[in-house]
Amino acid sequence: MLLQKNPFETHVDEYEAWFDNYPFVFSSEMLAIKRQFEKLPENLIGIEVGMGSGRYAVELGIKEGIEPSVALRELALKKGLDVMDAVAEHLPYADLSFDFVLFVSIEHLSNLKQALMEAHRVLKPEAHVLIAFIDKNSSLFKKYNEKRTVFYQQAKFYSVDKVTSLLKECGFKEPQFMQTLFTDIDEIDETEEAIDGYGEGSFVVVLARK
Repeated sequence: MLLQKNPFETHVDEYEAWFDNYPFVFSSEMLAIKRQFEKLPENLIGIEVGMGSGRYAVELGIKEGIEPSVALRELALKKGLDVMDAVAEHLPYADLSFDFVLFVSIEHLSNLKQALMEAHRVLKPEAHVLIAFIDKNSSLFKKYNEKRTVFYQQAKFYSVDKVTSLLKECGFKEPQFMQTLFTDIDEIDETEEAIDGYGEGSFVVVLARK
């Protein structure tokens, strides 16, 4: 049986080009994530799980995290980020270490529940997890599912209800939702607003407390 090549190692230029081709999609996503961070106290210490090339971390001021892709990790390191070679299901951090854990690409995780259990382990009491994802019940999911580009051939998408259920199973509570991307991404020509709730926007950010 042939092992499938990791597109995050072999198609890095294509991965990076997405941010240049869809700048207002990225800025809309960032706005929704930032709106959730605004609910937290300032000067918190946290990590991003799956930093990619560091695009989100740099915008958010996150200094460290993990990234299993060698190629993307090298790009993140060049941005001055402290990036460890690890996977979400086995975080290389001590218990009760952080004030927040951010996930942006849960579609590519091997086991989301295990990843959330790890996040719970490394978070301090009353700390928070933030999960930004494409809602499986949205129009954007349907578009990605139809195309199934190299990055999404093995991806697993989640509905808001499923993410909420897993958060509860892993010991998180009081989920709060923010949403954006209300238009087809090929038609977005300005940063879209982020509003509370879910069900209208394709990109959802949930904030939950340990």
